[in-house]
Amino acid sequence: MFERILLAVDGSEHSVHAAKVAAEIARCMKSELRVVVAYEPIPPRLGEPHLQVAINARLDAAQTILQKTVTAIGEVPGGIRTEQIEGNPAEVVINVAKTRKSDVIVMGSRGLGRLAGLVLGSTSHKVVSHAPCPVLIVR
Repeated sequence: MFERILLAVDGSEHSVHAAKVAAEIARCMKSELRVVVAYEPIPPRLGEPHLQVAINARLDAAQTILQKTVTAIGEVPGGIRTEQIEGNPAEVVINVAKTRKSDVIVMGSRGLGRLAGLVLGSTSHKVVSHAPCPVLIVR
């Protein structure tokens, strides 16, 4: 049923919980699990050398999130693939789901945004509204 699962994470508590749920689904269905971290673009007006420092910091943060997520997931029969992509998080998730032909997207209900009190985060809401496949929102 779900051969290709896309897991969108941002390091928040909700995304860690979503990772555990996605891992269980992947184990039960022997699916491939693709873990994606999207990070906001850095404004080019920042200029050198600050621009490179900011880019390196975002890449390091994304890599740390991926490593923690993969550790939390554990073994998955279909394998784990990871990607870190610069761009608007909702757009990145939707585009990866389309290009990788994902069967389902799994993500947390809220991320690390400033408005953490919302019932459904803005990224989750956008993904649900525009996703090319079913979306499982985990709280």
